[in-house]
Amino acid sequence: MYLVYLAAGRGSRLPKNYRKKPKCMTKIKNKTIFERNINFFKFFKKKIIVTGYKKQVLKKYIKEFNFKEIVNKDYKKTNMVHSLLLAKNHIKDKTDIVVCYGDIIFDINILKFFQNKNKNKNLMPVNKNWLKYWKKRFRSNMIKNDAEDITIKKGELISIGARIGKNFPSQQFMGIFKISYKTFKKMGSIYLKNSNKKIDMTSFINLCIKNKEIKFKTKTYSKMWYEIDNLKDIKIAEKEISRW
Repeated sequence: MYLVYLAAGRGSRLPKNYRKKPKCMTKIKNKTIFERNINFFKFFKKKIIVTGYKKQVLKKYIKEFNFKEIVNKDYKKTNMVHSLLLAKNHIKDKTDIVVCYGDIIFDINILKFFQNKNKNKNLMPVNKNWLKYWKKRFRSNMIKNDAEDITIKKGELISIGARIGKNFPSQQFMGIFKISYKTFKKMGSIYLKNSNKKIDMTSFINLCIKNKEIKFKTKTYSKMWYEIDNLKDIKIAEKEISRW
């Protein structure tokens, strides 16, 4: 099984003094986002990191933790979908691929969703405690502007990425998922045909689902998970992370 870690972003919503390094190098107390996920990374023998913004900062971490580096030279003009699909020439084995955003911190127990019993299945953990967390991050009237709608029926993902309507969804995408090698190849073909090279990940996944090209099973997750987008997110994580 491969890990593809998407770390090309610069964290445009973070204060200027935080933007001297890639977003995954943002410190939460005494450790960076990257360092807080090290035990998760160790599970994977085959690891790819897609870099872009301030990529030189990551060199020592790439060497120490045995990542294969791929550089998204167009990180300013593209999005994470493009970063992910740059790995197409570097994934040689027809095995599952776990995709992880570079701005999230999560409990290592999420690994149980990606192990052998779910082999060759596209799998997306979804967090059921998300709204409680989002209420700490944003004023109530702003939550719907940041979070995304998601529809799940009988454990299958039906739609994702739209604006939230009248009611909040019961779960939320976490920035981590697993796809089969076959799905990875399909996603590459769909992206090549798509004119919008800045399409975001959830909109792209939704496009693939609506075109009946791929299917995702979902698993409900309730343990620790933080998304780091701005200074308030850092302060929330610093306050709460010690209890996990």
